[in-house]
Amino acid sequence: MKQSYTNSQLKNVLIIAGGHFAHDIYSSFLAPFLPLIIDKFDLTMTIAGLLTFFFRLPSFFSPLFGILSDRIDMRHLAIIAPALTAVMMSLLGAVPYYSLVVILLFIAGISASLFHVLGPVMIARVSSSNLGRGMGFWMVGGEFSRTVGPLLAVWAVSLWTFEGSYPVMIVGIAASAFLYIYMKDIDLSHGKYYTGDLKKTWLSIARVMLPLSGIMISVSLMNAALVIFLPTYMVSSGKSLWFGGTCLAVLELSGTLGIYTGGTFSDRIGRHTVLLAAIPMASLLMICFVHAPGWLIFPLLILLGFVAFAVTPVELALVQDHAKYHRGTANGLYMGISFFISAGATVAFGGLADVIGIKNAYIVSAILGFTGIPLILLLPRRENNVGKT
Repeated sequence: MKQSYTNSQLKNVLIIAGGHFAHDIYSSFLAPFLPLIIDKFDLTMTIAGLLTFFFRLPSFFSPLFGILSDRIDMRHLAIIAPALTAVMMSLLGAVPYYSLVVILLFIAGISASLFHVLGPVMIARVSSSNLGRGMGFWMVGGEFSRTVGPLLAVWAVSLWTFEGSYPVMIVGIAASAFLYIYMKDIDLSHGKYYTGDLKKTWLSIARVMLPLSGIMISVSLMNAALVIFLPTYMVSSGKSLWFGGTCLAVLELSGTLGIYTGGTFSDRIGRHTVLLAAIPMASLLMICFVHAPGWLIFPLLILLGFVAFAVTPVELALVQDHAKYHRGTANGLYMGISFFISAGATVAFGGLADVIGIKNAYIVSAILGFTGIPLILLLPRRENNVGKT
């Protein structure tokens, strides 16, 4: 039987998850800002999609960050990440050229990539046997921030205009100061760091990562449609930016509950079971959402967010299950693969929307989600398992 968190463990998990919340408020600004950037620089959907690619490009260094985190204590880099991301994302409206937008996103991407490699490793080190639950807390922090982030972004634009919305960065700077006070003395090493070896780590997790990468590809267009292009889809349908931002906030809020539920349930009923339930249901709900009348938009977004976002903590837990002694390196590999798939899917979705229209692109992305179902059966089971797998 699994032990519950001690008070100290729970406090550490919540502090790290709180840092995730603060950081991802700002990394979620791109989606609500995207319609304004498209209008300001007269961009096509494909070029707009490239912005996410530039934001994700630093994920190339994720394996390196992972190797370093297995060798040295990098908590101070995680501490400054919310402030750096906040400054870069808050300046997006102030710059006059598309090239400067790209530079800001690239710098923010370095910060985000570093933080998202280090964060799950820190969670794993303080969660003990409650790994799925710990990943659930971590993801809840991120998803709840993406509920608050779009609303904060739209509020800042309404108050200060897009070009003048940069003062909103102060919250992220304050968050890093808070993290420094409460995280600087947390021991995350458990007395030992392991030497990260990229080749050995890949060999140990290859049988997980190969089918898992296929699963991520199958749902990647659907994720891009929901996380990046939902406000743009709503604005293109004649709705206001406030309505689009609210839709994204509702999706992310329900996703927060789905993420915690998915991570926790995967400890109890198995990673495979959660994936087999969530992925096909998300595809069906996406198709229903596209054809739904206006009064059903929010109920469907609530259901869609719950099931679609339940997948991510299960993916993280699967990787950590099979990389017990090289968790930083393994998570770096996972995050690098995940971010590149996500960035490529965003560009692909934008190009598809330019060719067949954004509504039809939503339908295609939902259909592709079903292709990942057979790959779930190829995922290995947990070796040191308590209960079902």
